[in-house]
This record gives sequence, structure tokens and C-alpha cells, in this order.
Amino acid sequence: MNQVIAAILMDLFPTICTALGAGFVFFVGNKDTPEARRSMLGLAAGVMLAASVFSLLQPAIEQASAQGKSGWLAASAGLVLGAAGLLLMEQWAGRLLAGGKGHSGRVIFAIALHNLPQGMAVGLTGALALTGDPNTVAGAVALSLGIGLQNIPEGVAVAFPVRQAGASKAKAFGVGTASGLVEPLGAALGGALAGSLMGAMPWLLSLAAGTMVCVSAQELIPQAAEDGKAGIFCVVLGFAIMMALDVALG
Repeated sequence: MNQVIAAILMDLFPTICTALGAGFVFFVGNKDTPEARRSMLGLAAGVMLAASVFSLLQPAIEQASAQGKSGWLAASAGLVLGAAGLLLMEQWAGRLLAGGKGHSGRVIFAIALHNLPQGMAVGLTGALALTGDPNTVAGAVALSLGIGLQNIPEGVAVAFPVRQAGASKAKAFGVGTASGLVEPLGAALGGALAGSLMGAMPWLLSLAAGTMVCVSAQELIPQAAEDGKAGIFCVVLGFAIMMALDVALG
């Protein structure tokens, strides 16, 4: 089987899981209240922060160390550069990446960028699984399953802010699902370039983490905090849910 095809097939489950997470918008009541909006944004912030630490920065440090490089350098420098890059794009892109209702665009961009290296990781393992080694096959399946289950709350993290920005449930679902389509593109790229991207993965992971932390700190958490203790609790709850999924499925 072609490496690219194997990579895309391995990423089908994570992509479907993103759509499942986005589908939760259909179960939210039609009555839109500020309290519900801030709670949703708090959950989204917690999910994004935990994904940044456990899905991106921690693997970046581990992969860089395994390559004999300074794990802290790729993680810390990539984190700062990712945040700085997003802030610069905010100036260039206008309302899409600006505050107010446009903040949902920043969430989509950050999650999409986050999904790219994850898809590349799945693609790389899928391509390696073609060797037939039981360890590589088991590792590829486990990675696909783990990332897929983690993508459910990430689909929520995209769809809910879009819904709370005034979009219909159908549109919020569509945008949430579309954000996950970046992942199979990354998988195809990872499969096509298997063997030549491993050295850059720590930087790609940490750059994505920087964008997610930036969005959470600048847009989501301040709005969630307007709801007082409930909003802050939702941030912690979202972090705990994503952390539990990531660590348990490790």
C-alpha cells in the first residue's frame, strides 16, 4: 500500500472524532445566555491549554531529547515564536483574528494549526506501520485511537465559540468539523515525507502550542472569568478532561 494512502486511512478515526465533538452543539439549548457562553469558552480554554502541554509541548521535549538535542530549547522557543506569529497575523488578518465575535476565527486557526503536526505524527506512524513490524503497527493504531478520542473535546472547543459568536448550530458544526480536515492533510504530508520530517517535529509541535496558549490567554480566559467562579471552574474542568484523556491514552 502507498505510504500516503496508509497515512490518510490511519487518520480517518481522529477526523471523525473531531466531527463527533463538534456535534455536541446540537445538544445545547436554543436559549443563549451569557453564563452559558462564558462557560463554553472556559471549557474551550481549558481544553486548549491542556492540549498545548500534554499533546504538544511534552512530546516536543521528548522527541527533541531523543534526537540528542535540547528539549527545552525547541519547546520554549517554539512556544514563544508560535504566540508571536499569531499576534502578528492578528494585525494582518483584521477581523478574522481580532477580538469580539472574530475571536472564534483565532480559535479555529489555533486548533487547525494544532491538528497539522498531530496529523503528521499519525501519518508518519502509519507509513512506518507498512513495514509490518508488530510494534510499529500497534503504535500507529494506539496513536490514532488516542488522538481521535482527544479530538472530541477539541471539536467542542472549535464549534462552541463559533456557535456563541452568533452562528447557527449547523454552521458551528460545519466549522468544527472542517477544522479537523487539516489533520488528514498533515497525515498525507507526513506519509509522503516519512523519514525526513522527524527532526522538525519538535518545532512544529511547540509552534502549534504557542498559538493555542496565546488564544486561550488573550481571548477565552478573560471572557470566561467574567462569569466569576463558574467560568474559572470551567477552565479547570476543561483542562482536567483533556489532561485525563491525554495521559490515560498516552
